[in-house]
Amino acid sequence: MSDIQSKILDVLKDGEFHSGETLGEKVGCSRTAVWKHLQKLEAMGLLIETTKGTGYRIIGGVDLLDGQAITGALAVAARPHLSNIHVFQTIDSTNTYARELAEKSSVSGLVILAEQQTAGRGRRGKNWVSPFAANIYLSIVWDFEKGAQALEGLSLAVGVAVRRALIAHGVQGVKLKWPNDIYVEQKKLGGILLEMIGDPAGHCSVVIGVGLNVSMRVSQASAIDQDWTDVATELQDKLPARNKLAAELISEILPLLSTFQAQGFAAYRDEWQAADAFYGQTALISTPKQSIAGIVKGVDINGALRLELDGGNIESFIGGELSLRLAK
Repeated sequence: MSDIQSKILDVLKDGEFHSGETLGEKVGCSRTAVWKHLQKLEAMGLLIETTKGTGYRIIGGVDLLDGQAITGALAVAARPHLSNIHVFQTIDSTNTYARELAEKSSVSGLVILAEQQTAGRGRRGKNWVSPFAANIYLSIVWDFEKGAQALEGLSLAVGVAVRRALIAHGVQGVKLKWPNDIYVEQKKLGGILLEMIGDPAGHCSVVIGVGLNVSMRVSQASAIDQDWTDVATELQDKLPARNKLAAELISEILPLLSTFQAQGFAAYRDEWQAADAFYGQTALISTPKQSIAGIVKGVDINGALRLELDGGNIESFIGGELSLRLAK
């Protein structure tokens, strides 16, 4: 997004009408140039209304992320763990950007947010649908000293933190699906993606990516291949400010990261299991070579899925390239 488009967006975010002449004066360009920039903003998915003799507005306004507002709203317990926060209008992927920085130097405690991702990613290489100013796309970098061993169950623990933040904002019935999804009534509300950088057996950095559906039009979600919901739907349009919701997420996740290496997933297991979306149900776990059916029996202290197979034997499965779905 260009500087002029950012300035126009800043004026129109209030949802009120502004004339082309006024916009041109405020951003320093002609009315014709304003119109061309508005076309580009509209192409990004913003609902822009034009009324002759009145001007332009974004229908309903737009709730833009603000780094200072987010930092100011952080819980006291989280502030010592934040090293910096970057907010982008448009980026390929918050995880990719965070990873690039972490590969160059230690940036533990860095938080990246974006209004839109052009190449957002989920698990197993799936595209993460990322419309402009509709959701939360968040990445946090954190350093660990014991490599992959220290990360067992981390994605599940982060799920617990995300659930706490959502409950604090009034979202009811939040469930967790192994290994990294946030559900309400069997509909996906968000997801978590972890990427490790460095020594698998020693010092490493982890990029924790969180995608959360906040207020997304059906037309913006046409590429999603499963049932989904968003915070606006669950709160019946009584939507909290995205800056406050982002601050709540960060406030829950940063303190968790600061103690996770010492405490491990065991400290969060009971809370995770109480919110298990699939517990006691017959499900299929898919490996690169086969699918295995069984009854979901929660997770162990390392975050491995426990599945009761035919005959009553319980087998454990650990993340990686595995996926879980309910049997039909």
